[in-house]
Amino acid sequence: MEQTKSKSNSVSKKNFISTTSQQQQSSLLEELFLDELKDIFWAEKHLLKALPKMAKAATSSELTQAFLDHLKATQGHVSRLEKAFDLLGKKAQAKKCEAMAGLTKEGDGIIEDTQKGSITRDVGLIMAAQKVEHYEIATYGSLAQLAKTLGKNDIAALLIQTLQEEKEADELLTGIAENSINVEATAE
Repeated sequence: MEQTKSKSNSVSKKNFISTTSQQQQSSLLEELFLDELKDIFWAEKHLLKALPKMAKAATSSELTQAFLDHLKATQGHVSRLEKAFDLLGKKAQAKKCEAMAGLTKEGDGIIEDTQKGSITRDVGLIMAAQKVEHYEIATYGSLAQLAKTLGKNDIAALLIQTLQEEKEADELLTGIAENSINVEATAE
């Protein structure tokens, strides 16, 4: 009987340690999730400043309109992220996204290094914008999966909606490049 009690206590201790460890991991995962939400929140707010510059620098009216349309979509992305923070019971807070800062700096460099009014500049702007879109696609895809893992399906739905819009923006830019800009640039 004494041995059975000892085994039972041992199993209880292991279960407690395992449960505590899982709670700690979940807490760490939630912290990472929140930190990455802050990161993409900063990135989206930063794009609200970068997209008008890109629209102004574009030569093609089609590309200019694509940037302006994405600016409106980005305002929606910011609103969805604010809602995600709210659903978490947290204040919407931004943390500088070094990746986005670097990508937009690269876009600024393309504007500086290409001739104003050239279609070649548009080629460079599309490349820069697609790098941004690919970063956002990777981030929103990862965050949506983490939200599901954490049982935050309402937040996952918001992130998936934005993910889909980022994919559509990337496809639009590809279409503009393939159907007109790249071919026109060969004549310069």
